[in-house]
Amino acid sequence: MALLGPAEVRELAERLDVTPTKKLGQNFVIDGNTVRKIVRLAGVQHTDRVLEVGPGLGSLTLGITETGADVTAVEIDHRLAAELPHTIAAMQPDAAARFRVIRSDALDVSLDHLTAEGPPPEVLVANLPYNVSVPILMHLLELLPGLRSALVMVQAEVGYRIAAGPGSKEYGAPSAKAAWYGRWHIAGTVSRQIFWPIPGVDSVLVAYEKAATSLGSEEERAATFDLVNAAFAGRRKMLRQSLQGVRGVPQTADAASEVIASACIDPTLRAEQLSIEQFLAIARALSSV
Repeated sequence: MALLGPAEVRELAERLDVTPTKKLGQNFVIDGNTVRKIVRLAGVQHTDRVLEVGPGLGSLTLGITETGADVTAVEIDHRLAAELPHTIAAMQPDAAARFRVIRSDALDVSLDHLTAEGPPPEVLVANLPYNVSVPILMHLLELLPGLRSALVMVQAEVGYRIAAGPGSKEYGAPSAKAAWYGRWHIAGTVSRQIFWPIPGVDSVLVAYEKAATSLGSEEERAATFDLVNAAFAGRRKMLRQSLQGVRGVPQTADAASEVIASACIDPTLRAEQLSIEQFLAIARALSSV
């Protein structure tokens, strides 16, 4: 057997004295068909360098290594991190040399960690810890500008928010920031029954494709994200009011309106009506004031 099933997952957890915890967002995948579906939708090729976050006991990991790809896994739990190489070697001996694990919180992982043994990963495939999925995504997208594509499993509510476009009820700061890097869409849904333990929330698969060209420089990204944060912190307010707390924005509504209007944006609009390109236009207008 090349993948883990329900019996193998439970046996491993018992042997390692691992009890899945809500704090770490641990819900282990126990269905091989779902694992292969995720890998197929991610389009993983044998030549890819794949990053996996939160591999747990290795259910999804084995599905990725099965393709022939190189896999770097980031795992916070020291028991799971220590066991993963043994699981890979036992179930897929040919994959052992193509797999390595980094014992770290994904929010703390650095580029030095990811490039210690070669070029950085170019594909992300992960069952992300649901309680910190958005911060992890934002960290990795900033850390790995060469990330070509991704397929992540997240809580449904979060997934729809990440993939949302301007004007929709789910659209928020994570949506706008994610759009800076490329295109996102919902690639599928996942049954609660494929997890152990069964979670109390629904899950979706969210796919990412890197934009062909960058929207702007790193300095522009930081300035744009400051605007996004302020605008959505006061999302019921018009832009001329919600953006006044941002550095460089005039402190009166009339003066702020002038700057916003100079970017060809209506200052009476609210945050959820703007695309990331429009936020960038305001940031550029501010830099020229």
